[in-house]
Amino acid sequence: MSDETPESLIPYDEIVQDALRAVVGRVLGEVEATGGLPGEHHFYITFKTRAPGVSIPKHLMERFPDEMTIVIQHRFWDLKVEEDSFSVGLSFGGVASTLHVPFAAVTQFHDPAVEFALTFHADSAEAPAEEHEQAENDPAMEAKDESGGDGSNVVSVDFTRKK
Repeated sequence: MSDETPESLIPYDEIVQDALRAVVGRVLGEVEATGGLPGEHHFYITFKTRAPGVSIPKHLMERFPDEMTIVIQHRFWDLKVEEDSFSVGLSFGGVASTLHVPFAAVTQFHDPAVEFALTFHADSAEAPAEEHEQAENDPAMEAKDESGGDGSNVVSVDFTRKK
């Protein structure tokens, strides 16, 4: 009897990643429908700037050539959520910009108000992400972590495929 797990012919990791990205879409869709964020909720969304379908202004692409984190909190507008992507208006250094991001490009979603986070693995063909500055859109009020929690509601999904 072998201790090795047989290779799956069903792409479970991709199915789970797609389902969790749909959580991001549903949350953003509810914000779009209600016209704002409830309570103290706010979102940090990190995405690959060069992923297919991403559309951001040239000056942001130059500043964030690989990955970018945006904040959805106080000043955002025209949030539009589609089945496979979202677009939002944000201000960067006083310059209004519209970003279009497919959910497949999202690598992290975090709501610090309740310490909820999702992390998605990037395409294995890509190089490791380099350190980058946080986006400077809508200066966010610093969120205080008063939960004292252990992060137990943070979900990280990182499946490894056997080749």
